[in-house]
Amino acid sequence: MFDEPLAPDAARRRITALVRSGCVRFSRHALDKVAARELEMADCLNVLRGGIVGAAEQVHGTWRYPVHTPRGFTVVVAFRSEALLVVVTAWAGEP
Repeated sequence: MFDEPLAPDAARRRITALVRSGCVRFSRHALDKVAARELEMADCLNVLRGGIVGAAEQVHGTWRYPVHTPRGFTVVVAFRSEALLVVVTAWAGEP
């Protein structure tokens, strides 16, 4: 396992690699929020591909990384291992 929290640039590199390799999963909470907020999985993946990674925040013992775009989309992710990225939640506009 790697040391967390990661700096935003290191998190960006890891997110990019995991998205490219298809090692992204959505938590049940994320699936519920994506559906309720009428977002698409493709929207979330596009945010992860090109969004800006913010500073990590520890929530319930897990480091979470917000990824946002200038258009107001935000996807929050957590690394479950070096080889697995989990989408925790997502929204467009205000959460």
